[in-house]
Amino acid sequence: MTQIGKPPCDDAVIRSGHDVAAPCSDAVKRGILLAAILGSSMAFIDGTVVNVALPAIQRDLHADAFQAQWVVESYALFLAALLLVGGSLGDHFGRRRIFAIGVALFAVASAACAASATVQQLIAARAVQGIGAALLVPGSLALISASFPEGERGKAIGTWSGASGITAAIGPVIGGWLVDQYSWTWAFLINVPMAAVVLWVVWRRVPESRSPSAGGLDVLGAVLATVGLGGIVYAFIEAPVQQWHAPAVIAALLVGIVASAAFVWVESRARAPMLPLALFARRNFGGANVLTLLLYAALGGGLYFFPLNLIQVQGYSATVAGAALLPFIVIMFLFSAKAGQLVDRFGPRLPLVVGPTIAGVGFALFALPGIGANYWTAFFPAVVVLGIGMTITVAPLTTTVMNAVGPDLAGIASGVNNAVSRTAAVLAVAVFGLVMAAAFDASLAASLREMQAPPELVAHLDTQRSRLAAAEAPAGLDAASAQAVKAAVQHAFVAGFRWVMGISAVLALLSAASAWLWIGGSGMSANGQRRGA
Repeated sequence: MTQIGKPPCDDAVIRSGHDVAAPCSDAVKRGILLAAILGSSMAFIDGTVVNVALPAIQRDLHADAFQAQWVVESYALFLAALLLVGGSLGDHFGRRRIFAIGVALFAVASAACAASATVQQLIAARAVQGIGAALLVPGSLALISASFPEGERGKAIGTWSGASGITAAIGPVIGGWLVDQYSWTWAFLINVPMAAVVLWVVWRRVPESRSPSAGGLDVLGAVLATVGLGGIVYAFIEAPVQQWHAPAVIAALLVGIVASAAFVWVESRARAPMLPLALFARRNFGGANVLTLLLYAALGGGLYFFPLNLIQVQGYSATVAGAALLPFIVIMFLFSAKAGQLVDRFGPRLPLVVGPTIAGVGFALFALPGIGANYWTAFFPAVVVLGIGMTITVAPLTTTVMNAVGPDLAGIASGVNNAVSRTAAVLAVAVFGLVMAAAFDASLAASLREMQAPPELVAHLDTQRSRLAAAEAPAGLDAASAQAVKAAVQHAFVAGFRWVMGISAVLALLSAASAWLWIGGSGMSANGQRRGA
């Protein structure tokens, strides 16, 4: 994913499980924990490794930048739209069964990704991967909740969270190394043996469990969410290629808007909605989700373009690009527990204003470097500042969501907030791609005018502009002109990257403002009572 590490409220989904855990032996508990860690790690790693592999995918499959966006978006779209339904399916039909189906589907789709001969085949396989992830991600959390008694759940959460943090850190590095040393296909094939281990552990060790209080399945809501999100994303990704007046773009946008409106209407009347709209009437819950939408749009949309900048413009290897965000992950891993105590000490509003504000400064710092930037002096400070800002934000955000509704609704609330963060990233990658394309085209056109490029060169680059930083000069061009074209393309990408990071900074600051306006100085305690800041 474009998102780094775990989205907000992942741990909270486990903490909120209040079904009575079935008695399990220590061996069974170890098996459950291993399956949950490896299963969720596949989805976490896949969401970040693919960004590092995108330049190689784009080159080998002759894809333009907007097709490369679809490689990310097809996965993220189905994961975001079906995440809540995946959890409900486990409650109804068995958490072990749905989790295993998700793992198997994810593995088959991963193999199909590696075998793809065209970018269209890869996009389709990635969509199936997203469906598998929507089943296995909530399933991995639910297995822990259902199998560990309350007295042992905290330790299990800590083990799962720590292991997930480690995989989030090393996954992109290993993936980048595989891309550099072998092929981008190994970024997907690595999932197959992991899935085999998970399925073996599930078969041998993991008991079945269901929720006796599970509500109905919101199938119509899931369909409308997928169609609505998909239509809007399609319109924004395809508009730079087909133009806004293209019938397919107009139709997709209208379908997306109508389906989204219908989704809201259906959810407001459904007996067991996947998105309980009544929760948003609670001030802290509504404010926390507005903050999540804005901040995770900035994070997902902005950092989508970061590896592309490092590899295609700055000239770094995929391995280095995969390691570029390690400081961010290490900071969150080391200090998230401390940050979680900020709500108890200062109340929710202060950390949720300060954290996103610092993150906004981090995004602004990303906009400063030009071409040939040194990582340690240009990008490292931005990564560290962004990491500090997100660390201050994420744990208090999770706590605020949980406290806003009390223990009975905490599972639903945390799942909704998790889905909001993923939806924000899906929409942001699509919209930011439009911004990047517009800024890239304007900068490249200005550079070509300044170069007094001949009409045939301008015409050639017009056919290449959809490749963004991967655009190439025509064959047979003299070395000096080819170098000038390469510099113009790189400057154009940096111009677009600065716009993207500037917008990310604004969104982060708006998320801080939303916390100031809507997050109260007091929240709900664990037992549902009001408490002071």
